[in-house]
Amino acid sequence: MKNHFKLRITRFQNAFTLLEIMLVVVIISLLLGAAIYNMGGNVEKARAVRVDADISAMKTQLKLYNGLNGFYPTSEQGLKALVEQPSTEPRPRHWSQSFEQVPRDPWDKEYNYVCPGKHNPNSFDLFSCGPDRQPGTADDLGNWATEEPKN
Repeated sequence: MKNHFKLRITRFQNAFTLLEIMLVVVIISLLLGAAIYNMGGNVEKARAVRVDADISAMKTQLKLYNGLNGFYPTSEQGLKALVEQPSTEPRPRHWSQSFEQVPRDPWDKEYNYVCPGKHNPNSFDLFSCGPDRQPGTADDLGNWATEEPKN
């Protein structure tokens, strides 16, 4: 009977206490919180980089469209002219599908296309409304040069 009792005590002594487990959970939570906090700014930077890449790809296709046809799609035809052949005037003489579908920005909104552009009157403006999803605000990301803030 004594051996059975010793075996039981040994088994309980090898287990973790609730306090030790909670301490480990708290430490892991703090580390995850710090990692997420430090990564927060990088997510927005990554979205901005994606917008730049999308705009660059669409800009290249729009320039090719212009080179083949002598004009850019109208604002009404929009970026859909890179996916489906426009049925309204001016109709392109040489058309080919550039994208399977029109890309959406990282905030799941359509990119805005205006031709002729306000910022680029000789071509087009192509932009994402940014995190606030409102056109014409300071966080818009587009194919025009932005002024650096002056200190």
